[in-house]
Amino acid sequence: MAKEALPDLSTSPITSLNSHWSDCLTQDPESPKPKFVREVLEKCMRLSYHQRILDIVPPTFSTLCPANPTCIYKYGDESSNSLPGHSVALCLAVAFKSKATNDEIFSILKDVPNPNQDDDDDEGFSFNPLKIEVFVQTPLHLAAKSFSHSFSALAKFHEVFKTLAESDEGKLHVLRVMFEVWRNHPQMIAVLVDKMIRTQIVDCAAVANWIFSSELSRDFTRLFVWEILHSTIRKMSKHVLKIQKELEEAKEKLARQHKRRSDDDDRSSDRKDGALEEQIERLQEKVESAQSEQKNLFLVIFQRFIMILTEHLVRCETDGTSVLTPWYKNCIERLQQIFLQHHQIIQQYMVTLENLLFTAELDPHILAMFQQFCALQA
Repeated sequence: MAKEALPDLSTSPITSLNSHWSDCLTQDPESPKPKFVREVLEKCMRLSYHQRILDIVPPTFSTLCPANPTCIYKYGDESSNSLPGHSVALCLAVAFKSKATNDEIFSILKDVPNPNQDDDDDEGFSFNPLKIEVFVQTPLHLAAKSFSHSFSALAKFHEVFKTLAESDEGKLHVLRVMFEVWRNHPQMIAVLVDKMIRTQIVDCAAVANWIFSSELSRDFTRLFVWEILHSTIRKMSKHVLKIQKELEEAKEKLARQHKRRSDDDDRSSDRKDGALEEQIERLQEKVESAQSEQKNLFLVIFQRFIMILTEHLVRCETDGTSVLTPWYKNCIERLQQIFLQHHQIIQQYMVTLENLLFTAELDPHILAMFQQFCALQA
């Protein structure tokens, strides 16, 4: 049966939604048509503002309109007085407004109790989610006025962010809290994640783990999530290519020095060669480290894909329902997109992926995606 053609919103006014798109209001929210309308309206808001979208979209489509992109600060009203960390959040707010130093911020944060700390852990070095929550919530709230204000907050307190996000758990929790604050503003989430990667507050693997976490399960099929993931993969690739280029340039420089050298005994040239050879050795180590990070990123992504798809397949089999839900189709096509869009990089790690993840024991629905990709590379 031929697929229904979707009317072209690019040549139709948004006010004509009622005539062509009203049927999407009764469809599964994960179905292509309502999801397309929601994503288009969200993109339109990036070039406009929330109230304007509400004004031009028919009231019947209000359920598909984006949420008001306001900051959600959990310590901002009277009902939050009983929340753990509330008093520290107030102290931090005063300190930020008084232009406190990083040392002063650390001094305030040391009083935050650690719900994960054992009674016999006198050192207090274990992961402290409450400390991260109190700290990250407060500067993001105070800097909520604009992107540039938020960037300034990340820059000013970069040392604090880095220290709190030192562990893998810490990085993941920083992303979780940031998402809680800006869950209604996908564009802000995307630019903050980008900035946090660039400033090394979080790493690419942490972003991938966060995207597949339970906290994002409700938003997993939204476009901004995949924009972030693909941007993260591209950043990792650019990082690897940059170091590889530096290594090649150093090798070429050494080759030129050898070519220019005469047959006489030039000790100064030997010293220059020695320094350059040491530089090449360091760059080689950096390349290997970066490639290892890149491989780990793809292992995380594909492992998490396998986990969530397997859970879906098992659940459908247990409930006796069809596997081919809108969510499943969206997810499996996103997996295909990862393979196709980044095929040149993934091809380098095919053997590792086949040996560790895409084994014969894997469900045929999922394994077929990898086999199709392998067939394209043959």
